[in-house]
Amino acid sequence: MRIVIAEDSAILREGLAQLLTVRGHEVLAAVEDVPALFEAVAAEPPDVAIVDIRMPPSHTDEGLRAAVRLRRDWPGTGVLIFSQYVETAFVAELLASGSDGVGYLLKERVAKLDDFVDALHRVAAGGTALDPDVVTQLFGRTRHRDLLAELTPREREVLALMAQGRTNTAIAAAIRVTERAVEKHVTNIFNKFDLPPSDTDHRRVLAVIRYLQN
Repeated sequence: MRIVIAEDSAILREGLAQLLTVRGHEVLAAVEDVPALFEAVAAEPPDVAIVDIRMPPSHTDEGLRAAVRLRRDWPGTGVLIFSQYVETAFVAELLASGSDGVGYLLKERVAKLDDFVDALHRVAAGGTALDPDVVTQLFGRTRHRDLLAELTPREREVLALMAQGRTNTAIAAAIRVTERAVEKHVTNIFNKFDLPPSDTDHRRVLAVIRYLQN
């Protein structure tokens, strides 16, 4: 993969760059602020950009706003938010801007480099990779809404794992049911969200977006 890193912590920024380079990936740029991020992406769009949330100058939401702009201006570039914080409003906006190439991982929960690289691959390939804590908080924001009443507890559990980018096989292993049972739950979710089969749309990601928007 070709990767751009935007992280204001020099230690983490350089550490990520070295680890990913050792794994055989090409780090096109490792920058410390948003202007440098846009400059790097404009010069050579990467497969995926790793972006921290709180960056200079105010260290509030510069990274998240940058991620939204990246999704808009460079739709072919995957965006992986890698942060200590969960900002649910911007996650919903990221997902609403398109159904491919979005990730949000919490730094404290990434225990293995293999898991992090796997998430990068999914995002670069047009999939999703959402931390379980992010999914939980997103679902909490919409828990009162009528759409939730359409889903059974098991269907919500399956949808949460879908939002993390998991396959049916991985979901079956996580909740200890058969893969056929997962397929049935996924089909029910699609039906309840009015998502018919399509050759152009990714129904798994659209199901997550539909849930967050209602």
